[in-house]
Formats: sequence, C-alpha cells, structure tokens
Amino acid sequence: MPRKLYSAQIGQMMQPSTSALPSWIPPSSTLQKANLTRFIQEAGFTSYDQLYQYSIEKSADFWSRLWDFCEVIAQKKGDVILENADIIEKAVFFPQAKLNFAENLLRFKGSDIAIEFYGEDKIRQPLTHDQLYLQVAKIADTLKQWGVKSGDRVVGYLPNLPQTIVAMLAATSLGAIWCSCSPDFGTTGVIDRFGQIEPKVLFLADGYYYHGKEFTSVDKLPNILAHIPSIEKVVVIPYINIPLPSEKNMFVWNEIIDESTASQIDFASLDFNHPLYILFSSGTTGTPKCIVHRAGGVLLQHLKEHQLHCDLKPGDRLFYFTTCGWMMWNWLVSGLASGATLVLYDGSPTYPSITALFDIAADIKITHFGTSAKFIDSLMKQEIDLTSHDLSSLRMITSTGSPLAAEGFDYVYQFIKQDVCLASISGGTDIVSCFALGNPIAPVWRGELQAAGLGMLIAVFDEEGYSLPSGEKGELVCTTPFPCQPLGFWNDPDGQKYHNAYFEKFPGVWHHGDFVEKTAHQGLIIHGRSDAVLNPGGVRIGTAEIYRQVEQISEVLESIAIGQNWQNDVRVILFVKLKEGVTLDGDLIARIKQQIRSNTTPRHVPAKIIQIPDIPRTKSGKIAEIAVRDTIHGQTIKNSEALLNPEILIAYKNIEELAKD
Repeated sequence: MPRKLYSAQIGQMMQPSTSALPSWIPPSSTLQKANLTRFIQEAGFTSYDQLYQYSIEKSADFWSRLWDFCEVIAQKKGDVILENADIIEKAVFFPQAKLNFAENLLRFKGSDIAIEFYGEDKIRQPLTHDQLYLQVAKIADTLKQWGVKSGDRVVGYLPNLPQTIVAMLAATSLGAIWCSCSPDFGTTGVIDRFGQIEPKVLFLADGYYYHGKEFTSVDKLPNILAHIPSIEKVVVIPYINIPLPSEKNMFVWNEIIDESTASQIDFASLDFNHPLYILFSSGTTGTPKCIVHRAGGVLLQHLKEHQLHCDLKPGDRLFYFTTCGWMMWNWLVSGLASGATLVLYDGSPTYPSITALFDIAADIKITHFGTSAKFIDSLMKQEIDLTSHDLSSLRMITSTGSPLAAEGFDYVYQFIKQDVCLASISGGTDIVSCFALGNPIAPVWRGELQAAGLGMLIAVFDEEGYSLPSGEKGELVCTTPFPCQPLGFWNDPDGQKYHNAYFEKFPGVWHHGDFVEKTAHQGLIIHGRSDAVLNPGGVRIGTAEIYRQVEQISEVLESIAIGQNWQNDVRVILFVKLKEGVTLDGDLIARIKQQIRSNTTPRHVPAKIIQIPDIPRTKSGKIAEIAVRDTIHGQTIKNSEALLNPEILIAYKNIEELAKD
C-alpha cells in the first residue's frame, strides 16, 4: 500500500513559495553528458540561448544540422532546405529529400527489448527489435498483397498494444497513411472520424481491459462496416481472447503472423513531406477536423524533442501513459528512432492500485516517465508519498494535457523524486509535438515550462497582434516556419479551413489558441485555451489561474470555470467536485473565494460557486470547458462522442442558481 502524506505536510507544501531558487538544477554529470550539450558544442556555441537564436535566425541550417546529428536515414537531396521561408503557411522543408518514416523507427536490430508491454496486471509482453522488425515485415507484406499502396488510409480502433505499433509501421513502410482511435470511443465517434477519410483496412482488437474489467470491441464491427463501405479488409487482434464473429474479409492477426513467410521490408522511398498520420481534433464543437501530418516533419521534430529536449539515448526506457486516440501515442512511438525501449501500458492508471505506474517504473527502471497534469494532481489530492519507490533510474518526468500547477511541481519534488527534470510540455494535436517543453541542462522553475522548442520562434500577442513582454498574458503564436506544420486538413482542397484555423486571426503567423505568458526565465506559463478564456468586464482571465487556487482547497478534488452571459456582460461561474461526503456550504464558498481573491485579483472571483458530481473531459483527459459553457446556455453539444463522460452534462442543465443574480 502507498504511504500517504500527513495533512500537516500537505498544508506546508501548499503554502506559496517565496523562494527565488529553482526547484531543480541539473547536476554536472547531466551537463557534461547530455545530447544537448554535445549538439551546442558541435554547433560552435556555449549556451542554449545562443543555440535557440541560431535555430530561428538560421532555421534551414539548424534543421539540416539536426538531421545530421540524429543520423536520419534518408536521401538528403538538393541544395534547397526551406522553400517559401517568408510565408509560414506555404513553407516547405527539404522539398527534394526522400525517406521512409518506418525505416527510421526500425533502424535498430538485435535481441535488445524494443517494446515492453503491460496490459494492466493481466499481460506482460516484451518484444525485441528483431521480433518487431519481423512482425512488421509480415503485416506489411500482407497489406501489400491486399493492394494497399502509397496514400491509402489504414486505421486502428485499438488499445495501446505492441500490435498497434506494428500495424502503423507496416502501413507507413508502404507509404499508406495511418490513423487510430482508442477503443473507448463509441461507434458514432469512430464513424465520425474514420468515415471522413475512407480507409481501406481496419485493425481492431477483440476487446480491452480497464480497471480489471473486460470490454468487447468486435460487437461494434457490423455497425462500423455498414457505415464505412470503403473498408475492404478487417484484421482482429486477440487480446481478451473471446470468440470472434464471422465477418466477410475478416482476418485474425495471429494467423497472418503464423502463415506469412515474409522476413524483409521493402521500404517505399517517399517525399519528406509525404502524408504520414491523420490526427483528429477533439470534435467537441462539431465533426472532428482531420489534420494531415507529414512524415519527415514528424520524424525530425520528434527526434529533436526526444534527443535534445528530453536527452533520450539508446537503451533508455521511455514511458507515456496514453491511449491511441491522443497525439502522445504518436510522440511516444517515435522513441524507437532514438533507440529507446518503449514502455506501453494499456488500462486504468490506478489499477490494481494508485501506484501501479510507479510500481512498473521501479520494476523495469524507467528513465522517462510521461503522464498528465491531472494524474499528478490526483496523486497530490490523495496524499500519496512515492519516495519509498526505487526511482533511481528516472531522469525526466514529463507532464501535459493541461497546465501543471506550481503546487504540482512542489509535490513531485517532495514526494516523488527530488533529483529529476520535471518538464511540463505543451503543444497539441495540431502539430503532433510541442511549442514549449523541457531543457535537461537548465533549471526547473515551479509552474513554468522550461523553454521554447528549438527552431520555433514563439511569441505572445495581444488581441491587436502586438508582441507582449514577459509577464503579460496573451495569445501563443509562432512567427517562423517549422517542419511539423500540418500538410492541411483532409477534404479541404483549397486549404480554406486550414487557413481559418491557424492563420486568419494574425495573418502570416501561426495562432495556436493557448492563453499564455512568457517568464523572466525564458520559460512559459499556460493559462488555458484561448477559446475558454473568461472575459468579465472585458478583462481576459485564463481558467488555469483559477484552478491553481481552487484546487489548493483540500475539500476540492477538481473544478471547472466558465463564463456565463449575464446582463450584457460575462460573469464567472465555478463548478466544484468535492471529496466524498463533503457538501458545499457558505463557509467553504467563502474560503474558496478568499483563496482566489488573495492570490489573483477580485475579477477572478466567481459570481457563483456550484457543486457538481463530476467534470466532463475529452477522451484525452482535457477539461471540456466549452461543452459546459454551451450546456448552461442551452446550446446543443454537437459531438458528445468526443467526451469521455458525456452523460455528466445533464448535471449542468437547468441549474436554478444560474438564473439568479
């Protein structure tokens, strides 16, 4: 059983820090051995700041140097590295280069472990580099026999299994485009996504485990096939091992592997900017947008983030708790290109106990542990002390999905591990990577993302498009081209939807949709999504600013803040999910308001605080503020399938208190 913290410790930890010292300073051994240190030295510089300036002022040179440093397997043809450098929307990197994404991920051979898989406490399955290559060869050969060719779509309705990675690599080795959904998506959510892109082949598991229970997936197959007639072949992966239905053109994974004689992969030589993945927007405001990502851009960006920003090296063990419906799965699997062992986990992160993931981290010596800010906050709220775990191998913890509060930093350093680089990272499905993330050779400051990503000139704009100095909040933008910009949206022939999404608000500049501020340490603080920003009296307030204060109240498990249209203005409404047995009363309301007022401004104080049973979230775990805002205003939620728990929205309907002053 995990050790819990004493309430006195929690109270002490939650006191605002007055220290001017960083939470962590990299030891000299890290400074000397880091990949980033070597890259800086080989480029002729002495600091990260110098390297960053070079990476944006001489962008083409930087990305070419990174290509060589990471030893990309490709034909680096032509003298032109960057076309249309002055027009971000139309910029193209390495227009004449040829490569294959899968070939770069399968570059390592031998009996070392490539993938270590945990299916809750039911299944543990290691896969060596040689075994991985052979399985990809067999599946790729089968897909080729079925007529799958470059540009075709191959999709997975799958748990986070080794077979999911194999299927993706097999498809992309041929030049097909891969996309996936996690099995917790309902049938409508799958059809809304896959139906738009007309896939030729569907991979799915017979079912999956979650919190010790079995759930079936194959029962959804007839409905999916009825609505997506483009699917010609179906491959079922036995996971929970239930009897399979009989469907025309349905094949079983194990039988394909056993019967295929293929042992080599004929990697297609493709353009650097060939389409690789289709990822989907959250879809909470309508049909999900299909974002098409380019192979070379994803590969180069992920190599940069893994090797320079995370100091990932061959033999390291890279873990991220993710489903196949979140972009962090795509980010995770690219770790193969750096020689890391991928640690996959499928199921509930708290089964069979709250420490399950850290039990695995200690058991197999994970070096890079990735999770969500929500999970860290949950550990903190439940007062879990993990210092008794042997995490001596752990060098970096990464957190994303939502902003990690300063108190979350305090918790990690006091009750998980003191000597670790804690990197709060932020980017998104839009770029399948990060705009701001870790720097393993720089200090960590509580509440801050350490650094802007190399080669990406990010700025903070006000509503008029003027750049803001450190300490002022505004819109996150990127003003220079970067290789992992999407190719565009599927079924958007003139590019107008793509333009409207990212380039309409500030012409010629990528507008990302985050509400942020730069810090004195050259870092970044994320205050929430721009479309969820509160605007009482015309003052813009990021929701994360309120959450950081509210969730320091011990009785509050989670909260969600939205703006309610009221008397020709907007007033802040705060919904709180409280600990079991706790009821919201006048005293607790007063303490919450005082906590917010004392640590922010009077404008941050909500007009109403209302207790609710749960918080609606997207499938990737993000708070669904827009869905709540639309619900209280009586608007229809266009795509509730995008939510993990859409049924909870009923609790936000017709609340009498919201009709009162």
